[in-house]
Amino acid sequence: MKSALLQLDPQTRRQFAETVAKTALGVTLLPRLGGAASTAPGVDNRTLPGFGKARHVIWLQMIGGMSHIDTLDPKEGDTKGPADPIPTKAGYQLGGYLPKLAKDHSEKMAIIRSMTSKTGVHASGQYIMRTGYDPRGTIMHPALGAWAQQMLGKSSASLPSSVCINRGPDHGNGFFSAAFSPLPIHDPEAGLQYASGGADSLGKRLGLLNKLDAGFRAKFQDTNLKAYSDFYDDTLKLLASQDLQAFKLDSEAADMREAYGRNKFGQGCLLARRLVEHDVRFIEVAFGSWDMHNDIDDAMEDKGTVLDTALSALLGDLQARGLLDKTLVVLCSEFGRSPKINERSGRDHHPKVFSTLLAGGPVKGGTIYGASDKQGNSPADKQVTIQDFHSTVGHAMGLDVNEIVMSPSNRPFTVGDKGQAIAEVFA
Repeated sequence: MKSALLQLDPQTRRQFAETVAKTALGVTLLPRLGGAASTAPGVDNRTLPGFGKARHVIWLQMIGGMSHIDTLDPKEGDTKGPADPIPTKAGYQLGGYLPKLAKDHSEKMAIIRSMTSKTGVHASGQYIMRTGYDPRGTIMHPALGAWAQQMLGKSSASLPSSVCINRGPDHGNGFFSAAFSPLPIHDPEAGLQYASGGADSLGKRLGLLNKLDAGFRAKFQDTNLKAYSDFYDDTLKLLASQDLQAFKLDSEAADMREAYGRNKFGQGCLLARRLVEHDVRFIEVAFGSWDMHNDIDDAMEDKGTVLDTALSALLGDLQARGLLDKTLVVLCSEFGRSPKINERSGRDHHPKVFSTLLAGGPVKGGTIYGASDKQGNSPADKQVTIQDFHSTVGHAMGLDVNEIVMSPSNRPFTVGDKGQAIAEVFA
C-alpha cells in the first residue's frame, strides 16, 4: 500500500486525499493540498495606476448575454432599442432601462464599450468570462478569486476568501486545490442554512476522523495528507466564528433590503456588501435569463429594472459606508446581443462586440474606454479581449498578471492568459 501510494504523482495523491475527505465529510472546501510552484515574475507592471487598490471585488455576472445596446452602449438609428437612451452627468448615455444608474452613479463608473469574444455559445462564453481562458478538455482554469488566494493568501482567518451567490462553484478553483473553490450560496435569503447545528457535534465527529487517520498520516508522511488537520481546524473555525453573522440578511433593516430589491439578485448584492465588511475578498453574484431572443422590451423592462435597482443601491451603500474606495464592482456578461432586432422582437447572440462596467476601487469614474461602431456591431476603437479584462481586474486586486504559475501538470499559466491591463480606466 505504501509503495503504491508513493508511486503516485503529486496531482494524483492530492486528488486521492481530496476524494477521501469529500466522501467522509460531504464537503468540497478543503485547505490547499500541495501547491503550484511559481517562477520568477515577468515584466513588472506594478508601477501602472491602480495596482492593488481593490482589496475586494464584487463580480456581477449577467448570465445569458446582456444586450450592450440596451444597457451600457445605447445607439440611435436602425439598431436603437425600444427605450430611449438616458443622458448622464458624466456626459455619456446609458440605456433607457437604467435610470437610477444614469441619474446617481455615472461619475463613479468606467464603461468599456469595445469588448470582444470569439465565442457566441453560452457555456464556453461563460467559462471564458469567468476564467479568462478558453475551455480545454484536459484542464480546468481558476477564477480570479482562486488566483488571488494563490498569490495573496487567505483574506480572512475564519471565512472563505471567495463566495459565489446564486450559482454553484463550477470548478472555480480550477487546477488549484479544492480549498480555493468559492463557497456557494445558492439562495442569499437562506445563507449558510446548515451552519446552525453548532460546532460541538461536528467537532466530535471531526475529532474521531482525525484519530482514525492519524496513524495513516504518520506512516506515510505525505505532505498532501497532512492537510487534513488543517481541514479540521478550518472547518471548526468557520462554524464557531462570529463572522457567520455576515450571511444572515434578516439582521438588515427592512428599508435597506427594499432598497436593493426583494429578489435573488438584489439580496445577493446586499449579501455581497455584508461579506466585504467581513473581509471576504472575491464575491460573485450571478443574475440569469439575459438570453433575450424574444420580446426584448418586456424582458429588459424586467431584468433592467432589477439590475438598475440593485447596482444603484450597492454603489450608494458602499460609498456611504466608506467601502467603495477599496471595493471594485464589476459588471459583465459572456457576450452581447445583435444590433438587429429579429422577427421575434428580440436580439440574438453577438460576441463580436459588447460592454462591461467597472466602478469603485481605483476606477477613474465617468470614463468611457473604447467604442463600438455606429450600429453596435464591431469594435471601432481600442478593442479589449476578455483576457485583457481579467488582467485589468487582477491588476486592481494587486496580482502580478505577468507572474507565471505552474499547474500540477507542470504547465505555465498567468492571470488573464497574457492579457494586457488597461491603465486608462484607473485614476
